[in-house]
Amino acid sequence: MSELSFEQMLDESFKTIRNGEVVEGTVIDVKPDEIILNIGYKADGIITKSEYSNDQSLDLTTVVSVGDTMTVKVLKVNDGEGQVLLTYKRLAAEKGNERLREAYENKEVLKATVTQILGGGICATVDEVRVFIPASLVSDSYEKDLSKYEGQEIEFVISEFNPRRNRVIGDRRQLLVAERAEKQKELFAKLQVGDRIDGTVKNVTDFGAFVDLGGVDGLLHISEMSWGRVDNPKKLFHVGDPLTVLVKDIHDTKIALSLKFPETNPWANAAEDFAVGKIITGKVARMTDFGAFVELAPGVDALLHVSQISRTHVDKPSDVLSIGQEITAKIVDLNEEEKKISLSMKVLEPEHTEEADSAASGDDASEE
Repeated sequence: MSELSFEQMLDESFKTIRNGEVVEGTVIDVKPDEIILNIGYKADGIITKSEYSNDQSLDLTTVVSVGDTMTVKVLKVNDGEGQVLLTYKRLAAEKGNERLREAYENKEVLKATVTQILGGGICATVDEVRVFIPASLVSDSYEKDLSKYEGQEIEFVISEFNPRRNRVIGDRRQLLVAERAEKQKELFAKLQVGDRIDGTVKNVTDFGAFVDLGGVDGLLHISEMSWGRVDNPKKLFHVGDPLTVLVKDIHDTKIALSLKFPETNPWANAAEDFAVGKIITGKVARMTDFGAFVELAPGVDALLHVSQISRTHVDKPSDVLSIGQEITAKIVDLNEEEKKISLSMKVLEPEHTEEADSAASGDDASEE
């Protein structure tokens, strides 16, 4: 009887616990996949790896040490072997849900590391709660490959919070849109036509390139890429290329850019470089039935009229010339205002007079 009373006294010396109760304990042993806690109860408490974290590759000995104090939740008072099954993960998730609820209601900006890449978006974990960010809310522009975000720390807000359905949605896009709007406001306040600004090529199309000027995109049209002719922008520029550009025009939120800097204008010294009477070399750039256009310098084309190609009759330029052919000609006219230059190859050919022709015929006759 006295022995039974002792057991009863011993039981009473330990606190009673119930399923769902939050208790504190001290780590008395830790293995890679299991933690043993003294929770002041007649049986020790056990936390398995799956009840500590969602990361099943985690070695518990790297995160918990003997003597550590932990606050945990009771899952089962008796797991069938006389031990108390505990959870750390679920209690942390409950606290995390409360944390996210407050963030959702206060529109707080959260910061967390991306832990998973899915087909439809990315996941980040906040206090053991998974936050899903759909692909459409990851960035302010379409991104085909989201893998670059893995392991990256990002900022976002909670746009939908429904813990009962285990649905917590994050939104990074609205932060980027707001940031871009602020940068646009700052840039437009100080940007003026004629300014030179550094940027980065963001996208290249058949008609031009879009340049990121620091939160604002400007269009560098194909016609403004060079003083000369550009056939394919994709051969000149690539995404990520640094570029110094000239602000050509600003209309509302649209910015037109140019690489035609005044000091590189080939027409700036036209009176000297392309003076009438000057003999110059150039390449045939294109041809029509009435003549050939010859590139004298990037951005400077001159017309070689079909009648000025040769002293002998030429039906069309393609009969005697070819694209890319280098020719020597004389400048016979310059109109700086209209940026027009006329050439002649004919004037460089020796003249054939009637006397010369007669003399040549006479010589032929005497030889006979």
